[in-house]
Amino acid sequence: MTENGASMTATLDDTAAGGTAGAARAPARRVRWWRLLLRDRVATAAAAVLLMVVLATTLGRVLIGDLATRQNLDATNTPPFHLEHGWEFVLGSDVLGRSVLARLIVAGGTTLSVAVPAVLISLVVGGAWGMWAGYHRGWRENVSMRIADIILSFPSLLLAVVVLYIFSPSAVNIVAVLAIARIPVYLRTARAESAELRGRLFVDAARTFGTRSGAVIVRHVAPVVAPTLLTVATVDFCFVMLAESSLSFLGIGIQPPDVSWGLMVAQGRTYLQTAWWTAVLPGLAIVVTTVSATLLAAWFRLATDPAQRWRLALPRSRRGGRSAALPEVPQ
Repeated sequence: MTENGASMTATLDDTAAGGTAGAARAPARRVRWWRLLLRDRVATAAAAVLLMVVLATTLGRVLIGDLATRQNLDATNTPPFHLEHGWEFVLGSDVLGRSVLARLIVAGGTTLSVAVPAVLISLVVGGAWGMWAGYHRGWRENVSMRIADIILSFPSLLLAVVVLYIFSPSAVNIVAVLAIARIPVYLRTARAESAELRGRLFVDAARTFGTRSGAVIVRHVAPVVAPTLLTVATVDFCFVMLAESSLSFLGIGIQPPDVSWGLMVAQGRTYLQTAWWTAVLPGLAIVVTTVSATLLAAWFRLATDPAQRWRLALPRSRRGGRSAALPEVPQ
């Protein structure tokens, strides 16, 4: 009895110690992502830029009030870094004396309010649809793939131009057409991943125990497919933002009095020789944001892939072919 009691006590102590160690490892596992990010200076800078853009376009709109629409005819075409008319003209003004800084903040919020919902809608719909089709296979997969092929047969930007030319070019219509045009990207990716996972041992075990197909997809397939879909979404965010800017530049995107980065470039191109900053600065904002998102997507792809994560511990010059780890996003 004494020996059995001692062994049971030792077992309980080991279990408690293991639970304590597991609890101690859980925070470390969460902190490790930040450590991986901080090891990569380029990815850290990209994340900082994106965070600044998000904060500026959300909190900045509250702070600037109506500066984006307020006209000051005494400060028309003020060059950047001239503060004689106030701090709001640190990035210059346009031909109507409106602050370029305030308009950049408001325009960034408009651009993100179109790109983010479009990406989220296409991600959720296309990802769920693709996992459903890839898991069940058969006619569901065939029909889904044919629908995706039909949508992808039209270039996304051309499809958006045609649809917005027929209907009114509002923000809701832009989000809807861009989301529908990008659904096949996530559908095909999720279908390929889930079709491969369908034959894995842990999925077979779940089916053997009588788990319903919906529960298998949610509990076992979705967590494995999600990192790849999020990486595709990060890359696709750049394309959607550029598509919105292109549509606004062509005059069938965001319409005045609203403003977006693409619309600012379109309105400022007439004054490139006299007020170049009205077109160059919003174009620079588009470039910096898209490049930052692309760099962060490359880091995220490596960080979520156990077979490639070790590369993040190497110097950037020795990693080689970092961009090759990114999935291709059809245009």
